[in-house]
Amino acid sequence: MGDCAGSGSLVLVSRLPYVNLFQALLQLVAPEYFDKLDPCLEAVCSEIDQWPLPVPGQTLNLPVMGVVIQVRIPSRVDRPDSSPARPLNQEKLLPVPLVLPSACEVDLFRCFQPVLIHIQMLWEWVLLGEPLVVMGPSPAVSSEVVLALTSCLAPLRYCCDYRPYFTIHDSEFKEYTTRTQAPPNVILGVTNPFFIKMLQHWPHVLRLGDLKMAGDLPKQVKLKKPAKLRTLEAKPGLYTAYRAFLHKDKVLIKRLLKGIHKKRSSEAQSTLLRRHLLELTQSFIFPLEHYMASLMPLQKAITPWKVRGSQGRFFRSPNFDGWYRQRHREMMHKLEALHLEAISEAPGGQKAGLLVLFLQNIKVWMKDKSEVELVDLVLKLREKLARARHHHLPVKEEALRQVGQYVTTIVDSLPEDLQAVLCHQ
Repeated sequence: MGDCAGSGSLVLVSRLPYVNLFQALLQLVAPEYFDKLDPCLEAVCSEIDQWPLPVPGQTLNLPVMGVVIQVRIPSRVDRPDSSPARPLNQEKLLPVPLVLPSACEVDLFRCFQPVLIHIQMLWEWVLLGEPLVVMGPSPAVSSEVVLALTSCLAPLRYCCDYRPYFTIHDSEFKEYTTRTQAPPNVILGVTNPFFIKMLQHWPHVLRLGDLKMAGDLPKQVKLKKPAKLRTLEAKPGLYTAYRAFLHKDKVLIKRLLKGIHKKRSSEAQSTLLRRHLLELTQSFIFPLEHYMASLMPLQKAITPWKVRGSQGRFFRSPNFDGWYRQRHREMMHKLEALHLEAISEAPGGQKAGLLVLFLQNIKVWMKDKSEVELVDLVLKLREKLARARHHHLPVKEEALRQVGQYVTTIVDSLPEDLQAVLCHQ
């Protein structure tokens, strides 16, 4: 493996939202790297290249540098408000594996404990894709808080850019520090105090100290005006002029305080916090989900001869755009599945459009059709069948087989030269 391949492997891991796995790799590799330099990275990348592909819901044993990392890959069926399941050590492994409950879960309570009274406002910023700088005392703190922020929209996916650990050496440094244009939709995690001076024009800056508990309530950072962020000695605080739409949730704070008093585990506190954020997101997105559902036609309206229209984009935020694209994709796949079902069950005696219509006695329908129409129909149906199988659309296998038989019947009716061309398509 060459240097480029090795670097690419590490970049791939770091760009995935597998924060726990990446941190475990850093802890294992960093000490060895400073002793052995590039040969160490090449050896690690070679081992990573041998890892199996991640499968949702599966527990993997990943050997690296004489250690086995055992990690569970999250699945879409996992509940966002539940604690990550612990992987089971179903085989005797030597050496004893380093067990990670999940590849990408972060300790929300630990990360947000200094800003619990501002959690609704932070959620708003993340939802709207607001530019935000997180200044931490160490790369570990800044990166964990950034990743916690990007995960607080579940079940929505955060679609803006984010940099858990941004430095002055990053290629976008000049772009992000210029005052001639508005800051981009990105969350930056930084540690260098130099950024306090360079990023004063950013609308939101969260400066954190060490993530330590102080008394019954974790010491909360205060809300401060951006003008106070002028010196390198600026104290921990949330520097913004933003006026939140949501008010502080006193009930949530009370429950978390009660958990601290009863010495509830950080994992349980995180589950409580994650459930609160989940309900917050669901209450916001429900009207939009309801609207999207209203755009879906009734199944009885899906016929072989109707051509579907498309809806335009109606969200500006990258997060809403990502949500809309996902829902639009799911709706189109569902419509395609229903359309194929309708094609396979098309009753006799009905009119047909150019796209598709089939009588149960298809040979009768074909009599007055030109070769151009038949070839065009074959190509379109083949495309539909290919998309159905590629995207695993919920279409009965019998329906796919029936449509495939229609295609075969049409092709067999064409002259041999056209059959030869279609066979090579």
